[in-house]
Amino acid sequence: MKHVLIVEDVAEAQRWLSEIVSTAFPYAEIRTAHSVWTASAQIDAPLDLALIDLGLPDGSGLDVLRSARKAHPQATCIVTTVMSDDASIVGALSAGADGYLLKEAAPAVLIRQLEQLSIGLPALSPAVARRVMDHFRQTGPVAEPEAQLTQREAQVLDLIARGLRNSEVAAQMGIASTTVAGYIKIIYRKLGIGSRAEAAWHAVRLISKTEPVGEQDH
Repeated sequence: MKHVLIVEDVAEAQRWLSEIVSTAFPYAEIRTAHSVWTASAQIDAPLDLALIDLGLPDGSGLDVLRSARKAHPQATCIVTTVMSDDASIVGALSAGADGYLLKEAAPAVLIRQLEQLSIGLPALSPAVARRVMDHFRQTGPVAEPEAQLTQREAQVLDLIARGLRNSEVAAQMGIASTTVAGYIKIIYRKLGIGSRAEAAWHAVRLISKTEPVGEQDH
């Protein structure tokens, strides 16, 4: 991550987030913004990673998130917030967030969550992952539809859940965009879903199942 933008209106939080990013990515160039307006003024600059607070003085961080995703489709956009309710999490995922980190977490946890981006894992606070699990226990089907996915379908699910477009998934997997579209139709049918936000929930559930026992409690 060479170019990082931190959108945070609280000066102290902005400072320690900068320190966390510097630890995770020692050679990163870090820019900061304290509002939707100041972030928008920097949106055309090079961007690899954006950490975006939801509650900003002049609007919602989701507006910054959408603008960043449009201007930099390959960039990783992560929400950093104190809000852990389902509506905020789903809203962020629907807007294209690649991760959701709670600022109440210990710095070491946040650093680890950022570092794991390099191996393709989404940055999700353990508490958020648990809420995802609770969400499925309460609203998901009794059956285990994920078990019906082939390895190829599970790979497509992971990539689209991270915000990649069909063409980007195709390039990464070395297949045609039409093939990716076909996989997505099959995945949606097997999982009984109809949006990429729901796909993100399922992808997180699969990741949570594969984590070592006790990993979320560290």
